[in-house]
Amino acid sequence: MRLYMPTKVFFGSGCVSENGAELKALGSRAMIVTGKHSSRINGSLAAVEQALQANGQTYVIFDEIEENPSVETVAVAAGIAVKEQVDFFVAVGGGSPMDASKAISLLAANPSAIDHAEERLYHPELMQGYPVAAVPTTSGTGSEVTPYAILTRHDLHTKQSIAHKWFADLAFVDAGYLKTSSYENMVSTCVDALAHLIESYLNTNANAYNRIYSAEGLRIWGSAKEYLLSSEIKIPDEGYETFMHASVVAGMAIAHTGTSIPHGLSYPVTYELGIPHGKAVGFFLPGFLRFYNNQKRVAEVLELLGFENRAEFIAYLDKLLGKPQIPEELWEEDVQKLLQNPAKLKNYPFEMTEEILKKYLNK
Repeated sequence: MRLYMPTKVFFGSGCVSENGAELKALGSRAMIVTGKHSSRINGSLAAVEQALQANGQTYVIFDEIEENPSVETVAVAAGIAVKEQVDFFVAVGGGSPMDASKAISLLAANPSAIDHAEERLYHPELMQGYPVAAVPTTSGTGSEVTPYAILTRHDLHTKQSIAHKWFADLAFVDAGYLKTSSYENMVSTCVDALAHLIESYLNTNANAYNRIYSAEGLRIWGSAKEYLLSSEIKIPDEGYETFMHASVVAGMAIAHTGTSIPHGLSYPVTYELGIPHGKAVGFFLPGFLRFYNNQKRVAEVLELLGFENRAEFIAYLDKLLGKPQIPEELWEEDVQKLLQNPAKLKNYPFEMTEEILKKYLNK
């Protein structure tokens, strides 16, 4: 068994400004990696800029990160980082900026790789990157504490984790940044965290040590689940803190186990249909639990979440997500891709067959 979590995490309101001096050790010139809008609206970008200015650190902003960032985008950003002589990165936003910044860091530290980004990022050679700090503004991905970077592969019509493992050095987790999130985004990102916890708990790589993360995360997530049932429900501050806490713990869980079948099935659905990642993953959680060969473990998951049985859990997800509408041809392709995905299959502790997979959408 192993337990490894190298990211230094600060959690709480105003944690960027209170602990911004920690950024001094990462370098002298930063690239802030973010999207166009949300980090400006919720105040996270301003907080990071103020912290860097207070430290006397210069920076450049790259705000072209799209949802589900592509290999092409991170290559462009890496080229700018090299030109600007950047020596560390600060990711501000959800999983897209955080995942992108890890890949950009690796490419920028190895400039010869930029023109061959796809080949180098997906080849398991040893690569070192620049330091990364992460400021999450959603409660789903947990990327601030994982070594993974999931990018869009246009050549394969899907999303895929790069071959390299690269943890952020620092994470500044302030649940206040969730308050400007839409109801739909809260649901999708929170369901992503839920999937991380379930897929980690029911995983080939789960053990007595790392199940501490997933079990506690399931309990935390379940304690706030009622807040997501309607857009009319006003989430209190402690609710946002609970979901953010659950997301971080879920990230720590999958950092040790990886994700499993539902995540593998979700990527083509997101790529082809534009369905948000967390929602796409959530569509496959009922089938995952239904056909998991150890129903005693499934019962433990449901109990930790506060559900009486699997039917109650499925009814809850249906209310949040609705019924999946996936074209038959795409579903057939998705099943075949999953069956050829050793990274996800090895994390599932039982044999997976085409017959079982095809039943995942039959709730």
